[in-house]
Amino acid sequence: MNTTLRHWKEAATLILAAGRRLAPAGLTSRTPEAPGSPLASSCGRSHLPHKSAFDYDVLLLKRSSKSGFMPNAYVFPGGKVDPSDFSSEWLDIFKSFRDSPRFGLGSVTQPAESRPPMFATDRLHLGSPVPGEVAFRICALRETFEECGVLLAVSKQEAKGALLKGKEATCAVSGLCSSELSRWRTLVLQDSSNFLRMCRELQLLPNIWALHEWSNWLTPVAGYSAARFDTAFFICCLNETPQTLQDEREIVRCQWSTPSEVLQSYQAQEYWIAPPQFYELSRMCRFPSLNDLHNFSSQRATEGCEHWLPVVVLEDKHHISVLPGDKLYPSTTSGETQAETSTDPQLEEPQNNTALHRMVILNPYSTNLQINIKPKYNHLLPVIMPTSAHDPQSQL
Repeated sequence: MNTTLRHWKEAATLILAAGRRLAPAGLTSRTPEAPGSPLASSCGRSHLPHKSAFDYDVLLLKRSSKSGFMPNAYVFPGGKVDPSDFSSEWLDIFKSFRDSPRFGLGSVTQPAESRPPMFATDRLHLGSPVPGEVAFRICALRETFEECGVLLAVSKQEAKGALLKGKEATCAVSGLCSSELSRWRTLVLQDSSNFLRMCRELQLLPNIWALHEWSNWLTPVAGYSAARFDTAFFICCLNETPQTLQDEREIVRCQWSTPSEVLQSYQAQEYWIAPPQFYELSRMCRFPSLNDLHNFSSQRATEGCEHWLPVVVLEDKHHISVLPGDKLYPSTTSGETQAETSTDPQLEEPQNNTALHRMVILNPYSTNLQINIKPKYNHLLPVIMPTSAHDPQSQL
């Protein structure tokens, strides 16, 4: 846990996809075009798959209206890092893996100098022997258990198998009786360090090998509250949909839907999702097949990910969230980067030869993506949603 950060608190979130009914006969899920192909390079544009094309759902949680951060928003499970996530006691729990690089997670080919700081930081220097890649996965798994009751863990006997299968099969949810899970969940909600205690007493290991590095988002200055987070996004694919139960504190509803259903419901103003969720769900629409999503995410994770701090530019009737790779993205950014008001004509009418990587946010329920760059680290371009008929400005 990095207590030296000036502007952000470290956090982790989990994109949880789970198998559902098979797609109807005649509807086949097609593996998306590789980056650089005509489909993938044409500003990300392609059709939004119909919900019936998906053989999986993704989990979203509705935050309480009383929440201090993004009230009423639908978000992926996750939250702020707790000191116990970096506790040296995890070394004993992961005893058979602690001599393996990153506890058996494998190596990342991304050069160290371009790794996001939350992964590149020397945790030993900060007093923890637990690598950041491990601790942030523990955080994501603990928060998922707290917020919706889903425990992704394996017994010590199963752990080696989970590691061996991690690159070629979806993971399984730990099979404990509901009363035992409920009792421990209550204890973990009371004190996050009880997650470590639970794993020790039940001889469980958090299934860190089922979580694959996906992205890293930072809350911009012009955010939704004074709280700002540096968040690691992981993705995990399950064969079957687990039972969920909201905690009735921060979370008031658990919702399983296909990525396209979520995006269409957002556009219909049925519920609100934040820009990172919008972007990541749009990326997932490239993969209606759970198996394709799992294979891609597990293989791509070895490439690493970018460190994204959106820079918000304010316009008269909307604002633009500029992302790395966009021509207008500053060459250097810091936690003190402020929202700007711009008169640059390229924001209003970008030229065809202009590098674009931005979200145009017309109102809380209308976000348009403008992207023509090639993603780094072999990642996906989002599918661009059709614009809303009631948004005359949405053709920007």
